[in-house]
Amino acid sequence: MKALVDKLYENHTLSKGEYKELIDKRNTELAEYLFEKAREVRIDNYGHQIYIRGLIEFTNYCRNDCFYCGIRKSNHQVERYRLTKEEILQSCLVGYRLGFRTFVLQGGEDGYYTDDKMIDIIQSIKSNYPDCAITLSIGERSYESYKAFYDAGAERYLLRHETANPKHYESLHPTNMNLDKRKQCLYNLKDIGYQVGCGIMVGSPYQTTDSLVEDLLFIKELEPHMVGIGPFIPHQSTPFAKKEAGTMELTLYLVAIIRLILPTVLLPATTALGTIHPKGRELGILAGANVVMPNLSPKNVRQKYMLYDNKICTGDEAAECSKCMKKRMEAIGYQVVISRGDHKN
Repeated sequence: MKALVDKLYENHTLSKGEYKELIDKRNTELAEYLFEKAREVRIDNYGHQIYIRGLIEFTNYCRNDCFYCGIRKSNHQVERYRLTKEEILQSCLVGYRLGFRTFVLQGGEDGYYTDDKMIDIIQSIKSNYPDCAITLSIGERSYESYKAFYDAGAERYLLRHETANPKHYESLHPTNMNLDKRKQCLYNLKDIGYQVGCGIMVGSPYQTTDSLVEDLLFIKELEPHMVGIGPFIPHQSTPFAKKEAGTMELTLYLVAIIRLILPTVLLPATTALGTIHPKGRELGILAGANVVMPNLSPKNVRQKYMLYDNKICTGDEAAECSKCMKKRMEAIGYQVVISRGDHKN
């Protein structure tokens, strides 16, 4: 089986059958070998530097009803909130002083934030912090909207595809949501010129090895600049409340595989990894990740942005989060750098 890892390391791709074998026949020894190769590739491309992104969760309103998500439209237990432009800019100021040079504006698909409102927010951040990158993660919008945000100064866009298998996609979403449309959004974003991120939940309900293989093939085809993967964690107020969570073991294994498929990819060690294991983010870095995303949202709204249960860092101030993250990375031999952390190419 190590020969398959070597082949992936050399060629950055495998056949469908080979990916399936690599996933199904994994064991501890093979995983360690895979992590070693992934670390080697990451260090070749990015050294021991870890890029930080300041996450600002600015709205938990969402028009969608995804079966796995804690802020889904039908969850009436959620205390909804929206940050004002001033609150977003204040979060950026706090982050800038802490050394953040990328701000990630993430929220539900909230119609309140029209194109004009988003353009105003983007331009204001860019005007105050011209040396910073702006990443958006606000779901499906039209080509024209994406273009307008790009022209206003947003450079990166995160849109998890969740699964590349249409049947699996249908089992996670209501009928008004469509995988082809989501994929088209990703291609539109690339066409406009964004650094684009896609991603999946590992261990989501009804996921199979075959659907994971489709994800890996899609990621290779899309060639995104970023890939966000984390374990599925159930939320108590969703239809998937009683479903089993994804495992850290498989998540780390896939992080390493993705590093070998796309050697220069920007790969976060996600908050969800840190939620299912106290050292989850460190283990993510040791499996080939090179990005962490501490939370810059105002402390009073953090508990309200619960996509899944028991999310970590909801009670911390931004400064605590940032200091803790730096120490954690130093403890495993890595260094958080003050940088926009752009994709190598």
